[in-house]
Amino acid sequence: MNKPVRNDLNLSVLLISFCMAIFSLNVIADTDLSAREIMERVDEESRKSTDSAFTRMKLTTCKYGKKDGKIKCAEKPRVKLVENAQINTGIDDKDTKSVAIILEPASERGIGMLSYSYDDSDRDNETWLYLSALGKVKRISVRNSDDEETESASIFGTEMTTEDQESGKLDDYTYELLEQGKFRGRDVAVIESTPKPHRLSKSSYGKTQSWIDTERFITLKVQMFDKRDNPIKKLEVGKVEKINDVWMGRSLTFFNTVSNRLTNMKLEAINFDMDIKEEFLTQRALTDQAFREKYLKDLRKQAK
Repeated sequence: MNKPVRNDLNLSVLLISFCMAIFSLNVIADTDLSAREIMERVDEESRKSTDSAFTRMKLTTCKYGKKDGKIKCAEKPRVKLVENAQINTGIDDKDTKSVAIILEPASERGIGMLSYSYDDSDRDNETWLYLSALGKVKRISVRNSDDEETESASIFGTEMTTEDQESGKLDDYTYELLEQGKFRGRDVAVIESTPKPHRLSKSSYGKTQSWIDTERFITLKVQMFDKRDNPIKKLEVGKVEKINDVWMGRSLTFFNTVSNRLTNMKLEAINFDMDIKEEFLTQRALTDQAFREKYLKDLRKQAK
């Protein structure tokens, strides 16, 4: 009676070993991707989070310091509640259109930002900012001069910039795989992205280094450097969750290590497969309150 049991156990061990070997081969295959191929996978996954998505997020900004080894706000933080609607458009849905509107605080309600991001390297992204108090729409232009430092526009006075939220344009950079290892218990590849000359004149960064989860192809950390190779900013992604089959960070913190200021972006809610009309994602959504509220009311209803 004992011998068959041992044979069954041996067979189970062989099956487990075989499965583990296959799994190991899959992991090795993933990490054998080139730096460019990994970034292509990251870009592909990130587009899923902008596909007909309606998001409510909380932006918390403050000057920070360290206390008991932990990073904490050293002043009363400024908190904004924002709604954002976005869709993928263009060839192969590689372009993105989005509009973000501040809900709170009441003094800033109605301030909005409209963004068009293009995958084509020959086409500059477009951003418009609406200041409700002035009743004016301001287009944020892309500077293109080798004689002056480029500063991307801040998003609603936070430490996030329009450049930080860009996707696509992979041909604007060269990529190098610096190392592979573990980060927060995950297998990662550390990839350095360096802007090509035509891109460098439009960028605030001389290079970035990204810690990429090689199983889920999501960025866990980014270190940004200026054009003199000084570290000036970093992004840390926390609370990674799978929502509607999309891996994403529910909490992203941008640290400006020069000014010692940070902004945390926390996703309060996100809904996919929303019926977002492209006609809504226009400048009219910034300036026409009745028009804007009509569409936002419909999106809120869909999200319930």
